[in-house]
Amino acid sequence: MSGIASLTKQTASLIKHTNCKLLDTRKTTPNFRYPEKWAVHIGGGENHRMGLFDMIMIKDNHVDFCGSVDKALKKTKKYLENQNLNIPVIIEVRNEDEIKTCLEFPWIHRILLDNMNPNQIKRALKLINGKIATEASGNITKETIVEIAETGVNYVSLGAITHSAQNIDLSLKAI
Repeated sequence: MSGIASLTKQTASLIKHTNCKLLDTRKTTPNFRYPEKWAVHIGGGENHRMGLFDMIMIKDNHVDFCGSVDKALKKTKKYLENQNLNIPVIIEVRNEDEIKTCLEFPWIHRILLDNMNPNQIKRALKLINGKIATEASGNITKETIVEIAETGVNYVSLGAITHSAQNIDLSLKAI
């Protein structure tokens, strides 16, 4: 947990000059999700979602299975209404056409710009124009996070802050 908190702090400090927030992901050690997410919080990051119960995240596979972003969002809205649920919805997009479709659904909590380079993110942000919060994810590293955060995206998410943190060898000696 100290390795996760330390890596989170180091990574968050890289983008502290921006308004972008660092998020973790659900990529955690089995049965250690709560402690690992707590370590992210202690390190200055924010928690994305705890599981499949507290937020709906529509991924590319869901869109492909439904046939389109429009159909996936309509089915999601119907599900939320039928179940009387009020939980955030995030949708992963791959291109500008998918973004334009998302803008027709202002109840979306966040648009996740997946595997986009900084230029693609800038174009996406112009289209979205602050109407819906944005998140960049996919292939973001400590080497690329600054340029991504400086695009103006609201959040960046990195699974690496939990699944790739180095363990710290710590021992206490009584003197």
